[in-house]
Amino acid sequence: MFKQYLQVTKPGIIFGNLISVIGGFLLASKGNTDYALFLFTLVGVSLVVASGCVFNNVIDRDIDIKMERTRNRVLVKGLISAKVSLVYATVLGIAGFALLYFGANPLAMWLAVMGFVVYVGIYSLYMKRNSVYGTLIGSLSGAAPPVIGYCAVSNQFDAGALILLAIFSLWQMPHSYAIAIFRFKDYQAANIPVLPVVKGISVAKNHITLYILAFMIATLMLTLGGYAGYKYLVVAAAVSVWWLGMALSGYKTADDRVWARKVFVFSIVTITALSVMMSVDSLAPASKDLLTYVW
Repeated sequence: MFKQYLQVTKPGIIFGNLISVIGGFLLASKGNTDYALFLFTLVGVSLVVASGCVFNNVIDRDIDIKMERTRNRVLVKGLISAKVSLVYATVLGIAGFALLYFGANPLAMWLAVMGFVVYVGIYSLYMKRNSVYGTLIGSLSGAAPPVIGYCAVSNQFDAGALILLAIFSLWQMPHSYAIAIFRFKDYQAANIPVLPVVKGISVAKNHITLYILAFMIATLMLTLGGYAGYKYLVVAAAVSVWWLGMALSGYKTADDRVWARKVFVFSIVTITALSVMMSVDSLAPASKDLLTYVW
């Protein structure tokens, strides 16, 4: 039974979000880590994300049963009732918001509330089923965790928080479109209006390329704005260029599904590398000249 209650929170998604929370938190900490604050932030965000995932599972029962990837989910199989899941999700959410409010600061909590409302209220309940722009709206909620981590430390929504929001929102787009391409039949069967299904895979490839280019520019802003150092910049540039190269190879590929899966997998490598580098190279002010910067 415990395993089922864990599965319905989507642990993989929680773990992925925690990596970005840590990146944002340590970027703002600049080497001076408040470990109690760190713990409150991680647990608080984990609970809020878990709550959102449980609500999403309840909302998506009717479409999950139509998709090969999701037809064996706990709620689809009736292993936990929708009513119990709603109570479970509510308790998780309240606990997460309370931890962020009292353990971090009200700004961190309100950012979590906004991300939660976008994901559950706007994306899951309406946009996912009714608009090709659902992915774009959903990307804002996906970008909330690193911003919450950052603002838990800074207690202000400054340019650094805005840059993080841009980086992670832009990253979500090619990541999500790649999933929609290699899971094309699933989305088609469930009648979910994602871009590859509505406009075609060739249009989706153009969007993937453009979003990666925008993502590349956003990643550079952390160093140009004085929030991350040049080691971060080198890694960010390297993984972004590699990711762009993979995206461009899609115009000549013989198998869109295999190509899209590779783009998806490397998107995870890319965002993990960025999160790690902004964690460890957050001390160098960009005002220093590149030549005098000590590696």
